[in-house]
Amino acid sequence: MSAAIEILMNGLFLGGLYALFGLGLSLIFGVMRIANIAHGELAIAGALVLFTLSAAWPVSPLLLMPLVCAGAFAFGWLLQAQLLNRVLSPDPMPALLVTFGLSVVMQNAMVGLYGANSRSIDLGEIKTANITLAGQTIGWLPLGIFLLSLGLFGGLHLVLRKTRLGRAVRATSDDAETVALFAIRRRRIFAIAMAVSAACAALAGMLLASRSSITPFSGAERLLIAFEVIVIGGLGSIWASYLGGIALALVHVAGFYFDPASGLLYGHLMLLIFLLIRPQGLAGKVVTR
Repeated sequence: MSAAIEILMNGLFLGGLYALFGLGLSLIFGVMRIANIAHGELAIAGALVLFTLSAAWPVSPLLLMPLVCAGAFAFGWLLQAQLLNRVLSPDPMPALLVTFGLSVVMQNAMVGLYGANSRSIDLGEIKTANITLAGQTIGWLPLGIFLLSLGLFGGLHLVLRKTRLGRAVRATSDDAETVALFAIRRRRIFAIAMAVSAACAALAGMLLASRSSITPFSGAERLLIAFEVIVIGGLGSIWASYLGGIALALVHVAGFYFDPASGLLYGHLMLLIFLLIRPQGLAGKVVTR
């Protein structure tokens, strides 16, 4: 019984981080119908920038995270406004190739600047602090990441549902051509979506580097996690990504508990099963033509 509770709690806490990786990718695909292959590199780049800032300024990395997120937001905006908007078309292949090329360039640049060694962000005592709840020892850092991700999803949900900008984003997601007739600048909406996606990716990368270690080559693995999250959760709402993140993390944690040598394999098998029997995901909508 205690093993089941441990798997459930660890899965929930890890799922919040997985959901953050999937959120940015889901937002981009939902609004623009393109897959950002550089999403994983954006996450790892955010963590590496935090390393640089932490080395330069003697303050807690936690205080520098908002600054990195702001930089990632600006980078995402410029990436979309100055590059991706130029290649957007009904054919998704040009944008896909551009993001693939960006992924290769970013990975090589990070290897050149930081080397191939693994790194981990030192948060001091917070990293090892824990509490005991219901007989289970819970780390403050995983609990904080879970609560932060829950708060971000809730905040983004309110923005999308209760604000004029959110309604414009949802309308652009439904029909990007028609919204132009109502004076909505769809390319500006695309830039906002990419900026939010980049900021979420950078935050997820920094939190990952706080929990474990990363290398400049970790982006591909994070991209795969993000894809699995949105396929398992399904498209249609941001909470689908959260559900997908929790489900994938539970399978990973249980897999590593019972079969430490093949824990990630069970997540891939779960993805295959969903693609075969429920391609719309746990909370996605069935698309009919």
